[in-house]
Amino acid sequence: MPEAPMRTGLAVPPWTMAVAAMLSIQLSSALSVGLIAVVGPAGTAWLRMSMGALIFLAVVRPPLRSIRRGDIPTILALGAATGLMSVAFLAAIDRIPLGTTVAIEFLGPLSVAAIRSHNRRMLAWPALALIGVVLLTEPWRGEVNSAGIGFAVLAGTGWAVYILLTQKIGDRFSGISGLSMTIPVAAVMTAFVGVPQAAGHLSIGVLAAALGLAILAPALPFMLEMLVLRRMTHTAFGTLMALEPAFGVLMGLLVLFQIPSLVQIAGICLVVFAGAGAQRRGARVPATEASQDGPTPAGTS
Repeated sequence: MPEAPMRTGLAVPPWTMAVAAMLSIQLSSALSVGLIAVVGPAGTAWLRMSMGALIFLAVVRPPLRSIRRGDIPTILALGAATGLMSVAFLAAIDRIPLGTTVAIEFLGPLSVAAIRSHNRRMLAWPALALIGVVLLTEPWRGEVNSAGIGFAVLAGTGWAVYILLTQKIGDRFSGISGLSMTIPVAAVMTAFVGVPQAAGHLSIGVLAAALGLAILAPALPFMLEMLVLRRMTHTAFGTLMALEPAFGVLMGLLVLFQIPSLVQIAGICLVVFAGAGAQRRGARVPATEASQDGPTPAGTS
């Protein structure tokens, strides 16, 4: 028999927690730029994943006895996708504005939602978002950073794979249990490229900064998202998550002083609109009750 929901004197609307989760992720991304200057993108990704792994291992014990032999390839692949997404995303924001990076990366999950719908009309949403990305990058100005865009596309690809694999893990384990296994794997994966960059630059200050960034993302957002999905449908949650690129622009403006042009603002509006439209038919019925505790996060970049 399910437990009755706990009543408190102060009811927090679920959408506010979802917004807080997105702001936390983008604040972590914006603040990561300072650490990138010290230990590099891969070094920052490795430190954040390592600290995140310690946090999740401290919160929950990985369900190692529940792992089947067939789960191992998926867990390893999900860890690799998470590490790839993080390294590529941080490499991108080291070269192009945060809002632009988030918008390009957002094409990954947006394409997944459209393709999974099995409706050709849904492909119009990624196409619309792509137009928005073109407006954001303003290629006609001749100042396109190809490497930055390439890393953002790679991050988007990693995010798309991450979503598909997370759903498979979510069908077997609860959300936080899945993260307690995949985040440590991601930390190991990123170590191959992160340790060489960070070596010789580690200090108490750097480790403390990495811990703070890991709390902002992925620890705090995931906890908030789990609370949100207990009170909000997956479709409503996914539609709200379409605001992620807009929050990327906002944090880029407030923290990094990256001022978008009117054309770029129009571009981000197109991306947000496309993301909200794609979610209308992108819902998925979880295969087990376990996946109710395992949302597809807004992103762990």
